[in-house]
This record gives sequence, structure tokens and C-alpha cells, in this order.
Amino acid sequence: MSNGAVPQTRIGLPSSLDNRPVALQRLSATRYPLRVRLVIARCSVDYIGRLTAHLPLATRLLMVKADGSVSIHADDRAYKPLNWMSPPCRVEEAPGVWRVVNKAGEELRITIEEVLHDTSYELGVDPGLIKDGVEAHLQELLAATPTVLGEGYTLIRREYPTAIGPVDLLCRDAAGATVAVEIKRRGEIDGVEQLTRYLELLGRDPLLAPVSGVFAAQEIKPQARVLAEDRGIRCVVLDYHALRGITRDEMTLF
Repeated sequence: MSNGAVPQTRIGLPSSLDNRPVALQRLSATRYPLRVRLVIARCSVDYIGRLTAHLPLATRLLMVKADGSVSIHADDRAYKPLNWMSPPCRVEEAPGVWRVVNKAGEELRITIEEVLHDTSYELGVDPGLIKDGVEAHLQELLAATPTVLGEGYTLIRREYPTAIGPVDLLCRDAAGATVAVEIKRRGEIDGVEQLTRYLELLGRDPLLAPVSGVFAAQEIKPQARVLAEDRGIRCVVLDYHALRGITRDEMTLF
């Protein structure tokens, strides 16, 4: 390009569409399902934002999901990425470098020395997580006694539907403001990220906004608590056995 601009690629579209004009790509995106893309490459990664971080050159897995998120993985951290960018974000792909930028202007710059594998696949619609007995029962108990989450809380709905999945509980606080509640048996960073996405989506609804968040779990990992509190999400540690006692007492007439 004569002006030196970096061409933007809509990661996840079929390769036959990548060279189309951007306007046509946007039209095509409504007809062609986005795909998850897996790239194994020798690369270095720089995060540029509120802080700076650097991953030196190594072989890594780059994952671009259909929701727009981008994550960088090594082979020694189970499912946890070394670094990531949550949606919404844009990916600008040029020879040897990816720029992943979110709406706040934070950037992941992935410098690629060699691509070893590059594939895309359409996963289709996921049926969602089937919760185990304890987690499902926690949701049931909290729906019956929402004041455990905060004084004056009332339930709007369990499994409140959104375009990206159901919110465990949608409540109102004592002042009548909307509160989205994510319930986990073990509270980790992934759960905070999930609730963050719900809050961003629900906050766009003028009938619900403003929406605050509560992250409720039997155990909350320190890193998850720090991230939640940094994002203005309140953490509540749940006592499963005490909750069961509360419910039994309220249901006992004699």
C-alpha cells in the first residue's frame, strides 16, 4: 500500500475472503461462520498498555477464536495462556507481525519469525457448560436466598439469556440497580473474564444499565480476586453447607 498502512485481516474468515475489500468482507461475515484459527510459530510477543511485558523468541501456539479473542500459549501451562487479548479487539496482520489492539488502545504485538503450522476450523455452536451438582445447587440456593450476596438483593431471573451465554443470576440490589452474578465452585481468572464479558454486554441495554458484578464462589484464587476488584467486581466467598442450612430453615414451618 502506497501510504504505508498495515492491511487489516479479519482473522477467522475463510482464506478465499481475506483478499476481498473490507466492506465486502463485512457483508460476507454474515454468511460465512467465523472459525477458530490455530497457528504454531516461532515468535516473540510484546504487550503495550498500562504495563509492558515481553515474551522472548520461542515456539508457541497462537489461538484466534471466532469471538475475536487472541491468546498465546506455551506447552507447560495447561489451558492458561502466556498472554491474551479479550474481545472486542481488531487484528492487523502483515508479513512477520500481528498487531492485536483492543478498544482501550492496549496492544499485543506478535513478531513472527517462522510459521510451522496454520489451520482454521469451524467449531459450530457450542451447547454450553453442563454444571456439576455442587455448582448447580449453589445457583439454586442463591436464587432462593439472594440476600446472601448483598443486603436487599432480589432475584430478577436465573440463567438470564445473553448472546454469549446465560448469566447465572441477574439480581437487583437494595437501590434497584442491576447486578450480574457469576457462580463458581472454584473462582479463577477465567470466571472473572467471563463475568466481565457479560457486564460489558448487559451494560449496553438501557433497560438494565448500569450493571455491576458479583463473583461468587466457594473458593476464590488470589489472582482472580485481584483482577475482579481491579475491574470493580465484588467477590463473595460462599459456604455451601451454611447455604443449605439457610434454605432448610426458611422452608421449615415447625
